[in-house]
Amino acid sequence: QVQLVESGGGLVQAGGSLRLSCTASGRTFSNYAMGWSRQAPGKEREFVAAVNWGGDTTSYADSVRGRFTISRDNAKNTVYLQMNKLKPEDAAVYYCGQARTAAWTRTLNTYDYWGQGTQVTVSS
Repeated sequence: QVQLVESGGGLVQAGGSLRLSCTASGRTFSNYAMGWSRQAPGKEREFVAAVNWGGDTTSYADSVRGRFTISRDNAKNTVYLQMNKLKPEDAAVYYCGQARTAAWTRTLNTYDYWGQGTQVTVSS
């Protein structure tokens, strides 16, 4: 059974930084792309970032490109989301997902598994 466990969320002032981590177990981590999505109150869940199986190609939502960086460490079965220059509109529950493909994907329904989420709050 695949488990994804996120950590690193919290409260930060606008302009600050946070680093989210997600550790996976249950199937061979390096075979699958990983991604992050987020959901703010009253809004639909949206794609944030994704990385391919090897960590050498990535994709970002327009709203976070240039501020967020996704990376992975296959030796540690962990994917990261470095979030810089945070804005109040970045506040949401952030979810880590494991895709069914090796290539990155922006389509949320192509992710087989999601974690429980970690809250990010940005004060203005």
